[in-house]
Amino acid sequence: MSSNEAPDRNLAMELVRVTEAAALAAGRWAGRGDKNGGDGAAVDAMRELLSTVSMRGVVVIGEGEKDEAPMLYNGEEVGNGEGPDCDVAVDPIDGTTLMAEGRPNSIAVIAVSERGTMYDPSAVFYMDKICVGPEAKGHIDITKSVEWNIKSVAKAKGIEVADLTVVVLDRPRHADLIAQIRKAGAKVRLISDGDVAGAIAAADDTSSVDILMGVGGTPEGIITAVAMKCMGGEIQGKLWPRDDEEKAKAIAAGHDLDKVLDTDTLVRGENTFFAATGVTNGDMLRGVSYRANGATTRSMVMRSKSGTIRRIESFHRTSKLREYARIEV
Repeated sequence: MSSNEAPDRNLAMELVRVTEAAALAAGRWAGRGDKNGGDGAAVDAMRELLSTVSMRGVVVIGEGEKDEAPMLYNGEEVGNGEGPDCDVAVDPIDGTTLMAEGRPNSIAVIAVSERGTMYDPSAVFYMDKICVGPEAKGHIDITKSVEWNIKSVAKAKGIEVADLTVVVLDRPRHADLIAQIRKAGAKVRLISDGDVAGAIAAADDTSSVDILMGVGGTPEGIITAVAMKCMGGEIQGKLWPRDDEEKAKAIAAGHDLDKVLDTDTLVRGENTFFAATGVTNGDMLRGVSYRANGATTRSMVMRSKSGTIRRIESFHRTSKLREYARIEV
């Protein structure tokens, strides 16, 4: 294999082993009130399994800069050094607070695309987002009003506005957004954390939500873009600096704060992979369940090139996990 080859199809099934390991390690911390402990366990397990994946990966979206994150830091090389060159985005636990409090929708996530194709958000940690599934692709515009987008999506999906549900992170900054959604006639579903899971729910035709709106993490937006490429959905975003200092840093880094960041801007690659495993029970995936001799995980694995979406339920024997993956369950 040459160094500039495209990611091979076998990556998808290798990557789910990575998210399974993170979820198995974090699942024991669910409901224990220690989000740092659970996140640390997930990071350790994810990195351990990443070292076995056949790729030459570089972490583009990780746990932070090297001085803040000893493992899975931005710029860290991961994989076994063989196979394709890849950009890697990891979120060992999307929804650490959800995990710590035993709430629904905490997941372990990894996304991969060709090297050099993931957007670099630099020092801007938040972005305003709107995300929909295949039925409403091409019918959203983040530069237009909340009401316009709601009516446009409802029309595209062939439903009444009153039957449309918008998922929004429950934050004080969204008070006006929530009021606008309700004024437009749609329903609001508030989530406390985990907007990757929220976006995927919005793109899944079998779920009870239709749109994700509001300000969330920029790294999560890039991971979501990989998922949208696989699902045929769409995300649009605009960088959202939290204060004047962050705004100045963004402008200094060359960012245009008025630019609409669409799916192809956030991830330019055409051969992308996404894997997620449930940590706690949720709409998208059930969480890890434990028995005396092992644990069961439920995962979603997607690939953009083929458009394949797999749902995988796996049973992991305790003795083999300790021996093979060095994971304590």
